Amino acid sequence: MTTFPFSEATPVQFQALLPKTSDVVIVGGGIIGVMTALFLARRNISVTLVEKGRIAAEQSSRNWGWIRQQGRDADELPIMIEARQLWQQLAEECDEDIGLRQTGITYLARTDTEMAAFAAFVRIAGAHGVDTRLLDPNEVVDLIPAMSRRYKGGMITPSDMRAEPWVAVPAIARLAAREGVTIIENCAARMLDRSGGRISGVWTEKGRIATSNVLVASGAWTALFLRAHGISIPQLSVRSTVAATEPMPEIYAGAATDEHIAFRRRQDGGYTLASGGASQLYVGPDAFRHAIKYVPALRANPLGTRYLPAAPMGYPDAWSTPRKWDATQESPFERMRILNPAPEPSGLLSIERGFRELFPQVKDVRLKASWAGMIDAMPDVVPIVDRVAEIPGLVVATGMSGHGFGIGPGMGRVVSDLIQGNEVGHNLNRFRISRFSDGSPIRLGPAL
Repeated sequence: MTTFPFSEATPVQFQALLPKTSDVVIVGGGIIGVMTALFLARRNISVTLVEKGRIAAEQSSRNWGWIRQQGRDADELPIMIEARQLWQQLAEECDEDIGLRQTGITYLARTDTEMAAFAAFVRIAGAHGVDTRLLDPNEVVDLIPAMSRRYKGGMITPSDMRAEPWVAVPAIARLAAREGVTIIENCAARMLDRSGGRISGVWTEKGRIATSNVLVASGAWTALFLRAHGISIPQLSVRSTVAATEPMPEIYAGAATDEHIAFRRRQDGGYTLASGGASQLYVGPDAFRHAIKYVPALRANPLGTRYLPAAPMGYPDAWSTPRKWDATQESPFERMRILNPAPEPSGLLSIERGFRELFPQVKDVRLKASWAGMIDAMPDVVPIVDRVAEIPGLVVATGMSGHGFGIGPGMGRVVSDLIQGNEVGHNLNRFRISRFSDGSPIRLGPAL
């Protein structure tokens, strides 16, 4: 059985031969790339997905496993509603148990300010027909009676779901491969090939693929790849630490969070635990370059991020990571096949302590695993999903800002139609690249 978290020791599952040509090449084997590939293949479009390490080895398998409509940006919510429906369909088509369960997601409030923010989202949800509702203090107690803390209230979306990310994304990749997608692990894309100003191919470490359409969906590595081609986006990556408990008595079947601790029931009977909002940013060249764009987020949540002086060698924004190379050279993507950050020791202690304090009567809480992931973040906490005007044939889908797993099927369908030039069925203006360069003010997505 494949063990989690994935590493370079994880066996290669997908080792198709490199094709000479492909209608579309996708760079990145996370949930967005995998889902887009599947929906393209279902339109009889030849698709090749190249992944420098392993499918879903980075943030797509390391997230909390929440499939939530709750707390979404108003412009994301319609895509997320579609994604929820697609999750149910895909769970059946995979013919594997990916842990998909409709158990609801709950947010817990300690202050009137938090309750006001919840009420604002309930109005947005109601306009889209989502079953989100507010909870009073007694309803919170009735829902999760084992909690030692009394809250001002809460917000719940009963139709929200959960799944096991490290199981689900590889399972959907296997489904995509069965439906004709060429997937090649251990194959880094080095450079785009251009002729007459537009894309004519992709140079990989295994050779060139001729194509006129490329999707870059490389998570934390996207900004580095694009910069080598003269495209700058203000993407940074932040580290988030997560832990899993051994199986234990059920305290809540779904997922819940306050500002300090988040927890989710797992398929194996344990809980996935994380901090309710804390993360760490390694300061590097991109952090300095784009600092001004992150000021609104910093003001809104000044204590949400802790700053570390330098990323480890080989990380996307490390000081020593090359920003330029050519197709004949080993790229930074080959030097670090899998971005596998160490969990923060103090963060793990805080997570375990927070969970024990919230549920003091649960005596046998034992952590069986811990890991960290690098979340690809944007200044306004919503993604880029757009064509790159400077390079015809290039589409970018990145900066999911920790929201990508749940919305993945919906975004994959949207991006597949964007690549084909079809109507996508949703307004993507909020997600355009140019919002960071056309003088538009930074409009923060909800910090929920």
